[in-house]
Amino acid sequence: MPSHLLDSNILILALRSQLSALDLMDDLRIQGRLCISVATRTEILAGMRPHEEARTMDLLTSLISLPVTISIADQAGRWINQYARRGIQLSFPDALIAATALAHGLTLATTNARHFPIEGLQILPFDTHG
Repeated sequence: MPSHLLDSNILILALRSQLSALDLMDDLRIQGRLCISVATRTEILAGMRPHEEARTMDLLTSLISLPVTISIADQAGRWINQYARRGIQLSFPDALIAATALAHGLTLATTNARHFPIEGLQILPFDTHG
């Protein structure tokens, strides 16, 4: 059963061969299968350099890509609206990623926990210097 959803920043570090990110992914694979939101997949492909395509696709295909359903899209939109009314700006991709994690009962692994001030969302903060 999947246990963690990886944020884009974790994948970027892994693609840059940062050992601590690669170790984190190995450790999390022991606990369960690793997932990403299709929003993360889009972010990674959008930022990919031409010479990185094969390695990037290898990484992406090793993960479970979870789709954005209507309920996930609705939740993300509601959060963007609700948090904006409190003066907190949630990005569109981050809201989709958080809604995907919550919908599937997954813990979100990220280097940017402050981007996800969502109540009830379980976060595994990752220190890039760790």
